[in-house]
Amino acid sequence: MKLRGEAKLVRIFLGESDKWQGRPLYEAIVLEAKRAGLAGATVFKGFMGFGAHSRIHTAKILQLSEDLPVLIELVDSEEKIQAFLPTLDQMVREGLITMEKVEVIQYRSR
Repeated sequence: MKLRGEAKLVRIFLGESDKWQGRPLYEAIVLEAKRAGLAGATVFKGFMGFGAHSRIHTAKILQLSEDLPVLIELVDSEEKIQAFLPTLDQMVREGLITMEKVEVIQYRSR
């Protein structure tokens, strides 16, 4: 796959305990992104955060540690990202999705 120049970066902010059809939502999104042929997806686990409910989620408090913040980043051309947005709309029931323009400097596979 070749990707260079202007592209889109989508960030999806979720909770670790969010589910989609019985599996972790972050895992389901990455698998759907792969199936859709997107250039890349990465999942990051946060140590602390809060969202729309203003409830602090942190690894420091044992009873809340099962729902730590999760961030998924997806990168591809605007066309492919736009085509994938309806899938995200269906899957993400609660969370934040952002999109921004990025410049891809290098994207290589062996």
